[in-house]
Amino acid sequence: MKDNGITDDKNQDSDEVWKKLLRESIVSPNLLPDHLKNLDLTEVCKKYPMRLNSYYLSLIKEKGDSIYLQSIPSMEEITDNFGEEDPLCEEPEHQERKNVPSLITHRYSDRALFLISNQCPVYCRHCTRKRKVDDPKRQPQSEEIEQAINYIKNNSEITDVILSGGDPFTLVDSRLEKILKPIHEIMFNRLDKYGNSGIVRIGTRVPVTLPQRITPDLCKMLEKYTPNLHINTHFNHPLEITSESKKACIMLERAGIPLGNQTVLLKGVNDNSETLKYLFKGLINFGVIPYYLYVCDPVKGVNHFRIPVQKALEIYNSLAGNISGKAVPKLVIDAPGGGGKVQISPENIIKMNDEEVLLRNREGKLFKYPQVKIREK
Repeated sequence: MKDNGITDDKNQDSDEVWKKLLRESIVSPNLLPDHLKNLDLTEVCKKYPMRLNSYYLSLIKEKGDSIYLQSIPSMEEITDNFGEEDPLCEEPEHQERKNVPSLITHRYSDRALFLISNQCPVYCRHCTRKRKVDDPKRQPQSEEIEQAINYIKNNSEITDVILSGGDPFTLVDSRLEKILKPIHEIMFNRLDKYGNSGIVRIGTRVPVTLPQRITPDLCKMLEKYTPNLHINTHFNHPLEITSESKKACIMLERAGIPLGNQTVLLKGVNDNSETLKYLFKGLINFGVIPYYLYVCDPVKGVNHFRIPVQKALEIYNSLAGNISGKAVPKLVIDAPGGGGKVQISPENIIKMNDEEVLLRNREGKLFKYPQVKIREK
């Protein structure tokens, strides 16, 4: 039997709350409340699974709002064939390095992405890894995890490991610590010439989509691995800032963990400066620092969320001077073809027209980001 990691922990009250929410998640559009039901979306969910827990569902105020668009399947996911399943070339066969384990993306020399789960509390409809989530064949197994840890151990140039997925916090505390502990030990002992150790980062949307998962026991466990542990979360809209999500973030901060946020620009969700202003101002009020503002990746099944790069620049420029500099993230494109993150600035944009944006990355290499086709009304 395949082990999904969401089992075998002590039956404590706080643990049972989030596990129950996860177990009782809606996995079919047919189970949605009547006022949120749309067309028959069975075929969409066959290709791109649905999961929506009752907490995040409760944030939907009406059909078509910002939370609805992020969590409820749409026919456009399968009727619009634009994009690629893996435009960022994360899979090992697309990487320049040889013998990279299946769970590792090693694009930057000093950093490695380690995918330790393929499950999330909510399957976001704009996900870069739509191709992987909820597929039992892709759920990381113990042998693969061991191979990935050994790879990191044997590559001394790696001083920054990002645990991602799926969402690492869908694993129970004991399973998560079994991975975190050896990785932290490797990074803690990997010193540069000035005595600075490596770090571990966790990428998670749990504080946003299932804040009940952030329990005292989890924070107590994570606190053991500070100050070399950082967490990046993923708020996209001010409606996601609730008393529950604030509490979750504050608990993590009190455990000594710095928090950053990565937001994706999404059409109909947050593609205006007013929404982002309230989002970023709200985040710094409880200690979450806006880190990246992404232009949406050209992933198959998410084209209806993309906006032109020109509009992204307009939105970003309108934020400058209107909110504290501490609340303004970097505007970036993750360059298709494995070019990595490119900050959008005049010196990095070589050419931009209605068809594509030509970008220069940190290595001086050129990469093309496909523009959004503007449909005439």
